[in-house]
Amino acid sequence: MAYHSQFANSKFRLGNMALLPIRTRFKGPAPTETSTENEDIIDEALKYFRANIFFRNYDIKHDADRTLIYLTLYITECLRRLQKCQSRNQAQKELSSLAISTFPMPGDPEFPLNGMFVKPSHDEVERMKEYLQQLRQECSERMLDRVIDPATDKPSKWWLCFVRRRFMDKSLLNIGQL
Repeated sequence: MAYHSQFANSKFRLGNMALLPIRTRFKGPAPTETSTENEDIIDEALKYFRANIFFRNYDIKHDADRTLIYLTLYITECLRRLQKCQSRNQAQKELSSLAISTFPMPGDPEFPLNGMFVKPSHDEVERMKEYLQQLRQECSERMLDRVIDPATDKPSKWWLCFVRRRFMDKSLLNIGQL
């Protein structure tokens, strides 16, 4: 059984994706989580990544699972970028550029998860784009702390061993874009 998000009671939505509070320093529409003790959706995605990456099918139980799926696929893209990095500074530059690069949105023909996500309403498009960008930026920051080994200043082989895996046989980017 795959791990599902614990944030099933989300009050806010964008399309059919949960708009969840996160601890972040990046500007965006996500409600701010002030407690440093509580786990947010990004912590949850990083915690469950190595278990969930092996699943080809994922049963969506609630809207927060869609946010978890998006973050899991984004973490995979981050790892692909990190495998080429030789230092923390290089890794930080790579992940920062990935986080702010243009990306397809639900409803766009290039978006790989259109069967699970609904296209946001006309009023929600810009807000969803900002939310996904905020998630990407914060996730990139936290990836550095988890994946870069402080002893060697290089990415950990225990994370990079998942680079070739494809969660649900999907990828956020076309392989040619890497």
